[in-house]
Amino acid sequence: MDKPSGNPLEQFVLLSKTAKGAAAVELIKQALEAPGVYVFGELLDMPNIKELKGGPHASYYNLLNLFAYGSCSDYKANKASLPTLTLAQFNKLRHLTIVSLATKNKCLLYTLLLNELEVSNLRELEDLIIEVIYADIIRGKLDQKHQRLEVDYAIGRDIKEEDVGEIISVLQDWCSGSEALLTNIEQQVTKSNEQKNEHMKHLQSIEQEVANIKKTLKATHQQDMEEQMSIDLPSTTDKAGRKTSKLKGGLRGSSSSSKTSK
Repeated sequence: MDKPSGNPLEQFVLLSKTAKGAAAVELIKQALEAPGVYVFGELLDMPNIKELKGGPHASYYNLLNLFAYGSCSDYKANKASLPTLTLAQFNKLRHLTIVSLATKNKCLLYTLLLNELEVSNLRELEDLIIEVIYADIIRGKLDQKHQRLEVDYAIGRDIKEEDVGEIISVLQDWCSGSEALLTNIEQQVTKSNEQKNEHMKHLQSIEQEVANIKKTLKATHQQDMEEQMSIDLPSTTDKAGRKTSKLKGGLRGSSSSSKTSK
């Protein structure tokens, strides 16, 4: 079994290589109704499709071009020169209109959507929004309390050739801003590292000073102990000497007394 293509438009692009005239018109109709097909630029660029532009089927080429770049309001403005849409085609154009609006504003009021999509009531509008979310061409949530659609994501639509220059300019501005931000971050990192090194040096200096103070206190304490011991030792010797003298004196007194008695 063949693995399905990741690009739903691809089958139509391949078929367009051999489809000419009325066959190319039928191919366009099918692509505009096909589920999951929301970009058409590659099909527009195919030679057999481009040939329709200058012939009797030009209106279908223009319709394909409108689905690639336009919206419901564009169809309404050019309705007289374009083919009538089927219900499936009209719903898809509504889907694409929501995508276009979502790329410009992340909060879409129901009043705006009702006007742009030509929807008559809120129930129909919310059903349409749910279809778009299930198709995964936008992601967001309905806020019924405030009557708005809050958009988190929307797919990109086809890009007109004349818009490429503006896109490049925006990307260049983004790159310049990113480079400036990166430079600023690098400067902040360098500054932080310098501050860290200074802090470490200061901490080491404090630790060394504390160690020196401890060493000095230990040496001073040891010296005081030695001095105290040198002061206490003679006093003990004197007391011992005095006791010895008293003992000798007593002994002499006893000896003299004995001799006198005799």
